[in-house]
Amino acid sequence: MSTSIPVVLIHGLWIHSNSWQGWMDLYRQAGYDPIAPGWPGDSGSVDETRQNSEAVGDQGLDDITASYIDVIEGLDAKPIVIGHSFGGVVAQKLLADGYAAACIVIDPAQIKGVKAVPLSQIRSGFPVLSKPSNKHKAVVLSQHQFRYAFGNAIPESESDELFNRWAIPGPGKPLFEASTANFKKTSPAAVDTKTDSRGPLLIIGGGSDHTAPESIAKATRKLYGDSNATTDFQSFPDRGHSLVFDHGWREIADYTLAWLKRQGL
Repeated sequence: MSTSIPVVLIHGLWIHSNSWQGWMDLYRQAGYDPIAPGWPGDSGSVDETRQNSEAVGDQGLDDITASYIDVIEGLDAKPIVIGHSFGGVVAQKLLADGYAAACIVIDPAQIKGVKAVPLSQIRSGFPVLSKPSNKHKAVVLSQHQFRYAFGNAIPESESDELFNRWAIPGPGKPLFEASTANFKKTSPAAVDTKTDSRGPLLIIGGGSDHTAPESIAKATRKLYGDSNATTDFQSFPDRGHSLVFDHGWREIADYTLAWLKRQGL
């Protein structure tokens, strides 16, 4: 049985879980026990996932969350969960429902209650939301679309390299669920933000993010205002949506490690 605190890293839409490898190595060196499971339907590699795109179609937030609950229930201890983009929504759900000891969300997609819909977010989601039939399909970003949605704050050559290395097909369903969350009484994008019994939460926003603009991260932080549990916010003003796997990932990862240390974890 491991005595290290487990860490579950949850990737976002259109990015393979292997993109967390740098974080895995760093967290292991810091004494944690990290894992980075993929979403339901993801294959073990980028190429395999691209070749089997239909396997990821029609996977919604509840399906993705349930798959991580299954993983967590097999661990020796309650983990720290770290989520990027829609992985940040899943991570918040896990924290609120008592499956995580602490939670870090980085450029999170919107949860129910967040009303900010910046123009750049609409443009980033347009390849999916423009076609209602995409709700039940896997959607692939083009290199140009990836550049706008993920790589706008880094050199174009690096954006293209990251696209070739990590981009995979993603289910359209989470985008539809998030975009309609505020119009439904119940939604898979709903999170209990008022509970006092959860562990500490850190929300990180990238000031140059097109896909999940910092205004979403700030609005998310505001929703937690009625909770007495620890909720911290940190901005990285010059960072875009690729911040967890581009050349500057280490700055973000080091900050999260320092924050966890302050929480006694």
